[in-house]
Amino acid sequence: MLEELYARFNRREYVHPDPLEFLYSYEHPRDREIVGLLASSLAYGRVAQILKSVESVLRPMGSSPADFVLTASSAGVARAFRGFKHRFTTGDEIALLLGRVKKILHKYGSLEASFTAHLKQDAITVLPALAGFAEELGCGADCGSMFLPSPSRGSACKRLNLFLRWMVRRDDVDLGVWRNGISPAKLIVPLDIHMHRISLGMGLTERKQADMQTALEVTAAFRSIRPGDPVRYDFSLTRLGILNGIE
Repeated sequence: MLEELYARFNRREYVHPDPLEFLYSYEHPRDREIVGLLASSLAYGRVAQILKSVESVLRPMGSSPADFVLTASSAGVARAFRGFKHRFTTGDEIALLLGRVKKILHKYGSLEASFTAHLKQDAITVLPALAGFAEELGCGADCGSMFLPSPSRGSACKRLNLFLRWMVRRDDVDLGVWRNGISPAKLIVPLDIHMHRISLGMGLTERKQADMQTALEVTAAFRSIRPGDPVRYDFSLTRLGILNGIE
């Protein structure tokens, strides 16, 4: 059933409406990873509003979001997003996040290098690296715990795990922007209330909270089906909700 679902829905034609579609407009990996971080960070709420908000954030950044982050002053970034609002997320939080991204780019050269610096080769999942990366981004601190929660506080970190899926996996939908040795086998399912409901229905978990422990349990269940790619079916399964107007 899962492979049939993958074959049916895991195609570029089904990406819209999904914030992933914004990444396709950029060619350079350094732009794609920044666009991916912003788009996934805003991926909560109704999908129509998500797309509108991502477009609003990307517009003042021009043709190269990476150049914008590296060259714009703190005051310029703050001005660019003044008045922005996406549910609980404000323009100030976007500016703070991009300030963190700028520091990461100066320190590591890319978001990918920052993430891989925290990888533990003997870890079953990317969780240790995710925690380190979230700390670099200031998650749960000055960029707002509601905006990007940290896994150290038990959050399932759906949006950061969604970002990692886009960056690491490579197929007709996911771009595989990062190429320096992060295995898809270690990815964690981006668990939100919709994926949690699907997982409960499939018998992949009995846990009632959509937290990190549940995300790891669901991921382990998918890993038993697809050891090298436990997040393989995420896009296809979530299409059912989006195409039926659930999100």
